[in-house]
Amino acid sequence: MTTDTTPAPADDNPALLVAAAVDRCLELASTWMAWDGRPITTDGANLWTPSKAVRRIQDHLVDHLAEVEALLAGAAPQPDLWHGRTVTLEADWARLTETDLAEARSRWTRLAQAYVNRYATVPDAWDVPRDPNWTLRAIAEHVAGVTWYAEQVGDLRFGDSARIR
Repeated sequence: MTTDTTPAPADDNPALLVAAAVDRCLELASTWMAWDGRPITTDGANLWTPSKAVRRIQDHLVDHLAEVEALLAGAAPQPDLWHGRTVTLEADWARLTETDLAEARSRWTRLAQAYVNRYATVPDAWDVPRDPNWTLRAIAEHVAGVTWYAEQVGDLRFGDSARIR
């Protein structure tokens, strides 16, 4: 499993960073069934649950893939209107089951593969300036930071979910 999220060399598909980030998210998520139901607080204000992290990872992957597709089509990307991490939805309190994890694994790996495949079709476009938007390479490097959401919940193998970080 690759978890290195440093920028890819100029000749490597930058979306491989997204695939590596998804691998890391799945590694952590595989421990989240041990969550004890108590919220995890980070940065003094952000409240996290495994289901909230799953939602945010999916939102991030979808948002930026839609952005890439819009930019490649010459269209303006739609602004995201998610509330993001500032809200905790009722559904975020649900426990994460084996089936939920399997669903996330299917979604995230398919989305990561969509990034890799899409970027592979347009290598000459990776570094084209797209002001005021980022380059495709910069978008992939940003999306690879999706691991931040998973790290907010962390590794729960040892039942240590009620902690403040």
